[in-house]
Amino acid sequence: MARQPSIVIIGAGFGGVAQAIELQRHGFSDITILEKASALGGTWFYNTYPGSACDVPSHLYSFSYATRRDWSRLCSPQAEILDYLGEVARHYGIDRLITYGVEVRSCTWEDDARRWTVTAADGRTWNCDALVVATGQLHRKRYPNIAGRDAFAGQQFHSAEWNHNYELDGKRVAVVGTGASAVQFVPEIARRVSRLIVFQRTGNWFLPRRNRAYPAFIKAAIQFIPGVQAYRRWFIFQYCESLTLMIRHPRTLGLLGKVRSSIFMRLQLKDPEIRRKVWPDYTFGCKRLLFSSFFLPALQRPNVDLVTERITRITPAGLVAADSTEHEVDCIIWATGFHTNEFMFPMEITGVGKRSLRDAWRNGAHAHLGMTVPGFPSMFILYGPNTNSSGAPIISYLETQATYICQALQQAHRRGVTAIDVRSDVAAKSEQEIQARFRGTAWTHCDSWYRTENGRIVANWPGYMREYGARTRTFNPDDFTFLPSPESTTSTPAPDAMKERSFRSS
Repeated sequence: MARQPSIVIIGAGFGGVAQAIELQRHGFSDITILEKASALGGTWFYNTYPGSACDVPSHLYSFSYATRRDWSRLCSPQAEILDYLGEVARHYGIDRLITYGVEVRSCTWEDDARRWTVTAADGRTWNCDALVVATGQLHRKRYPNIAGRDAFAGQQFHSAEWNHNYELDGKRVAVVGTGASAVQFVPEIARRVSRLIVFQRTGNWFLPRRNRAYPAFIKAAIQFIPGVQAYRRWFIFQYCESLTLMIRHPRTLGLLGKVRSSIFMRLQLKDPEIRRKVWPDYTFGCKRLLFSSFFLPALQRPNVDLVTERITRITPAGLVAADSTEHEVDCIIWATGFHTNEFMFPMEITGVGKRSLRDAWRNGAHAHLGMTVPGFPSMFILYGPNTNSSGAPIISYLETQATYICQALQQAHRRGVTAIDVRSDVAAKSEQEIQARFRGTAWTHCDSWYRTENGRIVANWPGYMREYGARTRTFNPDDFTFLPSPESTTSTPAPDAMKERSFRSS
């Protein structure tokens, strides 16, 4: 019988954990998870800023096979989500597969051995038959290129690396950026600091989210009434799909979303000058939609200033805007997001014939169904190119991707081959179809982090969650080339499926 394939997963966030669970369920046992941090969690390990929470309701932002009924509120805070993922990992025994403190520098396909060599920054190496890159799109902090940033004499840190030892109370604080993270922490710190200066590049379209703790009767209904949890998941799924529907049809149904958002924003923005500054000048849904009922009111506090002038330079005392005004502060918080379109880089990945993935992606990242790239055999990407959503939970995508990848490895094992490689014609056709589907949608109406500098959309899936689930539900072997091992391993049956264990929340 053919030996069990060895599988290395890079990243122990939701994607890496989901993949390991799916593989174990189906009998794969030679699994190693490499994690750069000191604990699992991915983005939920790093983003500990005040007010950090999911903007998708928790009963959908969780695994379908590991739902829980004791969330404290609709959209759970960071600590609860991190605890949930750790609980799931322990229940399925995934925690014992993780090696922490491993920063992977390179992954190299060995043509002769037809295996991958994974090399860490400290020189350690792992050899494997299959490689799953689960680093996600939101893991490399981004800082703007502003002159003098290192000259600032006060405290400064990125929102994804919050300095909890620094006391903000009574300080003069600058926040650079008004994206999804700032929207959550600005209301939290605005009432603590003496002065808050928020630097905004572009405004956002907002939808309401109060996110208060559940009252006792709601908790009881979720816990004890059959079907309530399932209905809530279904309802939020449909709501998320409706957002995609509006984005896909900006001149018709998208106008309904714009009207709803406009009414909500006007009711919140009593100050006409603040309203003028924050009002977005682009199509509803072109950039990420933001959910908050507290950010816009926070901008109207007497101790908060909103600056829309571009920052030209930073001095030891503060930030200088394009109108030459110097804003003196004690602390700068960079809420400037991540290098979203670089995916796993700066990790070096080298495929067949020593071809670099950087070269393969020189015109923008692409992958068949967001997971496989021609010339990189048995390498799979979770949350890869064109698999981001616009308001929907990425976990729905990760679950289907984990199932698809597991089916691919089962096929390889069943056929007794060492690796599989997506056909270049299949990948090219897939990419053409994806890019064509963006035409006429709101995503093409402005520049955003979804797009590269040349305007190509590399982050988002152009359709609906249900559609992606249908496309990836069954692995199609005709889309791939199967590579025999150097020893010409004979065909053997796939490993028996492990009996799935039920999950019970504590």
